[in-house]
Order: sequence, then structure tokens, then C-alpha cells
Amino acid sequence: MTGIGGVEMGALAARTRALAVLRVRSRAVAVALLPAAAAVILLVGGSTGHLVGGGWDVLRRVVSVLALCVLLAAAGVALVVARSRPAVTPTVTVAEESAPDLYRMVRDLADRLDVPAPSAIALTPDCDSWLEERAHPHPGPPPVDRHDDDLSGLGEPARRRGAAAAPVLVIGSPFLWWMRVGELRAVLAPVVAGTGPSAHPDIAAARRFIRGLDAAVAVASADRRDPLSRVACAGLGWVSRLLLRGCREHATGMERGVAAAAAERAQAVDYGLRIVAQEQVGLAYAGWDRLLTRVALPAWRMGRWPSRLDVGVVAALTELSRRDRLAEGFASRLGERPACDLLEEPGTMDEAVSLLAARLFHGGPAETGPDWSPVGWGEYPEEVVDRTWRTDAARLHRVLDTLGVRRAAGGTAPGTDGPTLARVLDHLTTPDAETPVPSPTDPHTGYGDPGAPDPGAGAQAGYDDRGAPPPRYGNHDAPDHDAPDDEDEDDLAGTTARGAALAAGLSAQLAREEAQARPGGAGVPSSPPGPGAGAGPDAALWDGRALPLLPLQPPRTGREILTAHITAMVCCAAMDTAGAAPGLDWLDGPSLLVDGARTADLAPSVLSLVETGDPGPLRAWMADLGIRPEKPVRLV
Repeated sequence: MTGIGGVEMGALAARTRALAVLRVRSRAVAVALLPAAAAVILLVGGSTGHLVGGGWDVLRRVVSVLALCVLLAAAGVALVVARSRPAVTPTVTVAEESAPDLYRMVRDLADRLDVPAPSAIALTPDCDSWLEERAHPHPGPPPVDRHDDDLSGLGEPARRRGAAAAPVLVIGSPFLWWMRVGELRAVLAPVVAGTGPSAHPDIAAARRFIRGLDAAVAVASADRRDPLSRVACAGLGWVSRLLLRGCREHATGMERGVAAAAAERAQAVDYGLRIVAQEQVGLAYAGWDRLLTRVALPAWRMGRWPSRLDVGVVAALTELSRRDRLAEGFASRLGERPACDLLEEPGTMDEAVSLLAARLFHGGPAETGPDWSPVGWGEYPEEVVDRTWRTDAARLHRVLDTLGVRRAAGGTAPGTDGPTLARVLDHLTTPDAETPVPSPTDPHTGYGDPGAPDPGAGAQAGYDDRGAPPPRYGNHDAPDHDAPDDEDEDDLAGTTARGAALAAGLSAQLAREEAQARPGGAGVPSSPPGPGAGAGPDAALWDGRALPLLPLQPPRTGREILTAHITAMVCCAAMDTAGAAPGLDWLDGPSLLVDGARTADLAPSVLSLVETGDPGPLRAWMADLGIRPEKPVRLV
């Protein structure tokens, strides 16, 4: 719907809400000046002989001191709001010389929409695109005087408006690699159109005020030991939050108006293609999420970061389309020019974005090193999958040693003392007299077989030299407790006693390993990191204390940890005794290959062993593939 004089109705609503935000700021200034105005009245009344006497003199002094304190406090709050740096999304800045075609396409799009072009372009490891204000507010020339109801500024060409810096266009990197050029232009059209309403002085001033308040709240929330600083930050935080509450509804309405105006303006550009491109947005999101959680996360846990995540998402989406029988529909679009061709060096950009993704989603170091190095997709099976399985298998046997489980399990050849899968199977196999672990609501406290080792005592015996359990996996800052929490008890309810003890020991061992590795991964680089010149995460955006900013998954439960370690041990036995090989599935992550084909039905067999202590399905599965559990395996 078009408003007055060709101005979008959304822009009119956004400016109305922006003025409401500015009125909140004006009221705050008026409240701060009110004591000073009262002091001026009292001082003038005394100097003219109207307000004389001892009582008036005392009142003058009290009000003057109060006015001075309020003015100093207001000046401090205003200074912090004006000078605080707002939170900025970590991105990889794309220089114009490294992507001239991309900048040309965005500027042409801005010209067609009759809006200001974004001041810069940046990439983010996410399936989204937006405009982000990054220019620090500087005092500029006063705007041209006009009546408050004059709306011409919303509809006139952007180049005749104020000289405020345009926002930065942030593009999700999976869009560049998966979408075609036309699809990317159609998706970016409503985003770029948002620079039009954003350039209006009232909307820009309202946004600066809200960002300043948000930054002031962050400053007030910082930990400080000085009592005076804590008092000052408490006052700053109270005032900033009070103003934010007063602006919240108007700020939300303003942003909705800006989005509505941008969508309305962008309807004239590639509208039909945008409908098709939106389908690719949802597909890219699904493939990107699957790639990060199933493929990248195991590598990050091993201290390796895949250096071509965006190339991987193309492979994952291609595999997804093949499995869903959508390949015919994608064949025509894959023949068009991909949007990553708009970059001069897409490989360098992909590497920089991949490192940024590892930093954001996993909290890894900002620079490569001996314990944090890139890995290519061709090296992934050997460098990540094989090492992950053998590391987990080694950890499993270390915990078994801690629990006092004998090395030579039943069926092992005489003289063999190496780590075997049979040792794990024999330990977890539930005797006929043993029952599963009761749930926390069970009135009985026993774990089943009286002869079975107590899971709590057995696991605690190997925790550390002091006999106290370390922090639970994934929560290293929590205080130590002798008893597991209710959530973990619920997770292990229904498993066997030995399985619960082994899961507790594995969780404790993982917690210790992560706690030892954590101090080396939170450093802030002294120089902007990046695999190539001009391509790297912005160093000024990092705060190692807050990483990972966006963890991919919650901490694994004890059942999940035990299942993963047993699966790893089975895969190691398959590789060492049956000629299997590690592989990479783009949608499911690490996989076991037998004769070049991916194996199936392993997970239900492992779960049967974990939950009921029945090794029958797993032994039958191994017998079909020729896996010999009594043979020692190679560990790391």
C-alpha cells in the first residue's frame, strides 16, 4: 500500500515511532534539567530580593547541590550512552577490491530501488542477511529546518538526504555458495531496500539512542570490584534500563515499519524470482545446520576446523536433493552462475568464514596452531573420523581401567592384554540376576545386582586424587556435588548399573580434558586473524570470555556419551579386524564404510547394549560383517 506522495506507509509509521523514541529522550533530558531550573529560580529570587530569609537560603543551597549532582549524573549517563560501542555481529569484511562484481550488483540493486547503497559488505556464517549500523555517531551539521509534519524526507532520493553513513550489508555465506546470482539479488532486494528508511534523520537518531542505551546496559553489567564503580554502574544500569523500557514498544514498531517499507519498495524488483529464491533459503538453512552439527562439530572437538564449510554445504544440499529425489528440479539452476563467482578469491573467503564459524559456534582459538589447524574435506575421514573414534575408544578403556575392569576379557586369546571390544561387551553384558537402574522416583535405592559395583562409588574412585568428582561434562563452572543431578539421573534411568557407572566415568574424564584445554582457546589475537590478506574476522569484535556465542548443541548426556564411545570402539574393531574404513557422509557426519558402502543398523544394536545390557543384536551385527571383538585394536 502506498502512502502520501509515493511514500510507503511503513516508512510513515516508522518515522512516527522514531519521534516517539526521541520524545522519551527529550523527557529524560527535561527531568535531568528540572532541579537546575528550580535552583536558577531560587538564585534569581534571592538576588532580586524576593526570596529572602534563612529558610530560603537553606533551600537554595540544598536545591543547588541537588541540581549539581543530578546534572553531573545526567552528564555521565549521557557520555556513556554517546560513547559506548554497541554490540556488533562478528563478521568477515569483504573488501571492494576482493569482490568488485558483488559490490557492483549491490549498488545496481540500490539504484533500482532508489535507496542509498550499503557502505560495505560483510559475510557471516549464518543463513540470514541484514543491515547493521556500525558507524560511530559523530556530530555533524544540523539538519535543514523543516516543519515537524513535513514528510518529504522519506520519499526524496537518498543522495539528497543527510550525510549519515549507510549501514553495512551482512550476507550469510551459505547463500553465496548455494544460490545463483539472480536468486541472491532477489533475496537481497528487501534487505538493501531497508537503507532508504534507515537514512531518515529521525529514524537514524532513534536507532543511535537505542543502541547507546543497550551499550550502556552492557557497560553497567561488567564486573567491577571497586565499591564506587559498582555504585555508579548500578545507577547507570537503572537509568538505562528505565529508558529502554520506555522505548521498547516504540522501537519495535519502528523496526516493523522499516521492514514493511523495505518489503513494499522491493516488490518492484525480481518479485517472481524472490518466491523461488525463498525456497532455497529454507533449503540452505537445513543443509547448513546439518553440516555444522553432524560434520563440523566432531572436527572442532578434535582440534581441527574444516576450512571449506561453504563448499561442504553445497555438497550436503546436493546430497539432500539426491536423497529426496529433487535432483531433476535442481539440475537447471545448478547450470547457472553461482553467486560465489562474484568473489575474486572464494576459497580465501570460505576459509575465513569457516574459522569464524568455529570461533562462534565452538569457541575455538582465533588463530591456527598445533592444536587448532585446518582440515580439508579429502583429509577429513583420516584426520577427523579415524582419530575421533580411536580417541574415544582409548578414553573408554582408560575409564574401564579406573573402574578396575580386567584387561583379558572372556574369549581373548591367551597372552593378549591389549584393548579389545570383547572387554567392553563382557563388562556391559547384564547377568540374569541384574536389573536395570531404577528411576529417581523408585523408593528402592539399590542398583540391581548386589554383586555389581556401585556406579557412584566406582566412578568417584577414579575421578581424581582427592576423591572428589570434577565438574560435570559441559558445565565446568558449576560447583562439585557428590550426587548426580536429577536431569542426569533421569537420563540414566533404565540403563544398567555398569552402564551408569561407565557413563559417569566417561563424563568426568571428558570434563577434565575440556577443562585442561579451555585456557588455551580463549585468547584474543593481537592482530586481525585470517587465512588471507584482507579476509578474516574483525579483531575488534572479539571477546574471548563470551565464546562460544552460539553453541550448536546442549551438553551431551551421560547416555549419549556412553553410546558414542561404544560406537567408536565398534568402528575401531571393524577397521582393524574386518577391513572397514572411515568415511564422511555430508548429512550424517562420520560413517563406517565396508567394501565402499556405508553400514547401517549399528545404532539400534549399540542402544540395546547400553539400555538393557543385551549384546545379542550387536554380536549378530558384527558376525555378519566379520568383525572379531576379541582382537586388540589400535588406539591413539
